[in-house]
Amino acid sequence: MNKPAYLISELVALGPLGRSKIFTEIRAGRLPARKAGNKTVVMADDYEAYLNSLPPVEPRPTTKNRT
Repeated sequence: MNKPAYLISELVALGPLGRSKIFTEIRAGRLPARKAGNKTVVMADDYEAYLNSLPPVEPRPTTKNRT
């Protein structure tokens, strides 16, 4: 991430979250956001911290004879 802050549309373009999920996380207080006029802005450090706080994917056991 090169910018200090992102608009919601820019975060959606960066991925991996969609617009609805981003706003859900903001409303729940898990993703800090700020208002700049009528725009919602998320600081790059806050977004990175949020992504790093997500739980890791647990590997699933594989079966040998899968067809």
